[in-house]
Amino acid sequence: MNEKLQNWVNWTLYEELVTCKINAPKHILGRHLYEDGQVITVYRPDATAIEICSKSKKHRAQMEAIDDKGFFGAFLPKDKYTKYNFTVTYADGTVIEIGDPYSYESQISSMDCYLFGEGKHYEIYEKLGAHPMTIDGVSGVYFAVWAPHARRVSVVGDFNLWDARVHQMQILEKSGIYELFIPGVEVGAIYKFQILTREGEILHKADPYATSAQLRPETASMVADIRDFKWTDGAWMRKRQNKDRLACRKEAISIYEVHLGSWKKKVEDSDNGFYTYRELAPMLAEYVEEMGYTHIELMGIAEHPFDGSWGYQVTGYYAPTKRYGSPKDFMYFVDYMHSKGIAVMLDWVPAHFPKDAHGLANFDGLPLYEHPDKRRGEHPHWGTLIFNYGQKEVENFLVANALYWVEKFHIDGLRVDAVASMLYLDYGKDDGQWLPNKNGGRENLDAIAMFRHMNAILEERDPGALMIAEESTAWAGVTAPASMNGLGYLFKWDMGWMNDFLQFMKCPPESRHYDFNKLTFSMMYAYSENFIQALSHDEVVHGKGTLINKMPGDRDQQFANLRTAYGFMYGHPGKKLLFMGQEFAQDHEWNEAVSLSWDDLQYEQHRGMQNYVKALNKLYKDYPSMYVHDGNAMGFEWMSCDDREKSVVAFVRRGESTKKQLLFICNFHTNAYREYRVGVPCAGHYKEVLNSDAEEFGGLNRVNNFKPLKAEAIPCDEKEYSIHFSLPPLTTVVFAYDYKVEKKVEKTAKGKY
Repeated sequence: MNEKLQNWVNWTLYEELVTCKINAPKHILGRHLYEDGQVITVYRPDATAIEICSKSKKHRAQMEAIDDKGFFGAFLPKDKYTKYNFTVTYADGTVIEIGDPYSYESQISSMDCYLFGEGKHYEIYEKLGAHPMTIDGVSGVYFAVWAPHARRVSVVGDFNLWDARVHQMQILEKSGIYELFIPGVEVGAIYKFQILTREGEILHKADPYATSAQLRPETASMVADIRDFKWTDGAWMRKRQNKDRLACRKEAISIYEVHLGSWKKKVEDSDNGFYTYRELAPMLAEYVEEMGYTHIELMGIAEHPFDGSWGYQVTGYYAPTKRYGSPKDFMYFVDYMHSKGIAVMLDWVPAHFPKDAHGLANFDGLPLYEHPDKRRGEHPHWGTLIFNYGQKEVENFLVANALYWVEKFHIDGLRVDAVASMLYLDYGKDDGQWLPNKNGGRENLDAIAMFRHMNAILEERDPGALMIAEESTAWAGVTAPASMNGLGYLFKWDMGWMNDFLQFMKCPPESRHYDFNKLTFSMMYAYSENFIQALSHDEVVHGKGTLINKMPGDRDQQFANLRTAYGFMYGHPGKKLLFMGQEFAQDHEWNEAVSLSWDDLQYEQHRGMQNYVKALNKLYKDYPSMYVHDGNAMGFEWMSCDDREKSVVAFVRRGESTKKQLLFICNFHTNAYREYRVGVPCAGHYKEVLNSDAEEFGGLNRVNNFKPLKAEAIPCDEKEYSIHFSLPPLTTVVFAYDYKVEKKVEKTAKGKY
């Protein structure tokens, strides 16, 4: 062996290298200036010969075999081989040409590491993960992963025959980040990180920052390139960026909640009979447009191993699920929706993650993403793990992930799942299973800080993106600004309203007067937060039955009940959300493994319900009074809320102008009231604009739309004026009144009738 080469080799590092235990292979591999020349070393297990060749092809040299394990080296002039490749020969005669992964500088700076350690590197996904790039004219993939407890980390994949010895990664001091640029790796390559733990255990982990993954049941990550997608929604994004954040609360928001895998299936009896993102885009957009929804909310897009989790047990937070295609296919889906004027929101799950061996659990041999104390780090009833929100790198992982979907995939908002489970340390736990905070309380101070951090940054960077909390308790200030000690969300699902309302609707109509407060109580707290009235997937699973089957009575009464319920829901202050299939009163309980029962639409009642929801969406968008004042008392006034015996309520929705005000009357009884009188806010004419008993909605057509009703100076419901009309059983009736055209309407009415 060349004497200078022998003197240069650090034999302790050599032993770590060949036993696959090294965490700083660049200290012994690659190119190193030494005395009057340079040492270049390479480790290719099982190689019999290696030749080094300069990029210019002018210089070639045979490297010395330092052992019989595949470690080769050469002492060379320093002015030659500054750029080079290796030609490797194996015992079976195979010859390959490779670049040297250990000759490239790190792409992660000390500032990157500092910001990551502070929890404030908002583009950390541009650094960690797998990134196709070209360095010094050489194309390949740059890999980086955070694994501070690891003894050694290797990139393994189909490009190195899953041999952990070949691409052992370099640790960046103090950060716990391992990195390596591997020349020649291409988009589509399959890979994992093999981790040697401090206890000597070998783990194979999917990349937490991977942008793509294999289709389940396979669990490896995939190299993807999302940089060059050609977006066409520039105008949409500029409009979103220029929105006043609080002005979003005055917009019409009617959300169609969708599970892409079961909205429609290509092949019903196949586990993988899914339409792709690109196939779904035009089909779903056409339907959503026709139905009049403004937004869609997608369940379970981040990669997850088990279909039955519906995407709520995530292993790949940065990877759109492979079930429906590639990341660019999903970008196409979002872009297409924007082209049709439809906003796209995602369900996002920072509350917990599963224990799957390839996922985040004990990622580097010790708790890393989860809290190390099981009393803080585990949901005993869910069988999942809880993020360690107080660990800055974990906080960064989650905050950057929210930004990733909003900024890289142009997502218009995130509905954050299971927020209550994050706010309370004792959520779903028995005595002895949880640990109080430093003040002795049950509030999760770290999760609260993470929420405030995330929502403040999103408000600053993406003011038009909607942040929505699924929060089921009376926690104060969920939608208050973080600067006022709130959590900083724009909206919160009104779970109290949902529970009360469904309990009321399940009651037999003749008994509803006993539970009338369940119908009206929500207005006692309606302005405490900015709410969304949600009838989501959670209400039609796990044996709960569909909404139509929750309704009492015979078949006709079930449909009439549900139409009345939807009418009240749309009239109630708050934005709207309805889960797919419920818009046409699907009969069977939702099952993620099969398509919605579109065959139901061959029946008149189901078609009628679909027409009714379409009409409600149209009414909702046509009348700003239904949404501009959702968050304040100006937009709502009870006309009658104590007619328990008749089970009727009446209320007014007001907008910002005197135009297009609406009066809702909802009869939740099976009794018809032929001369029902209700107080109205003012004199004038009241024109019926919607009646849930209309024939086109599946009703018996007992409507009042033959002429406008003139308010009479007859006091009722403590109002000076009132109207009377025929109120069918189990019906929502909506009247419009318009101050500025009252006289014209009156003249027309006098001339016609």
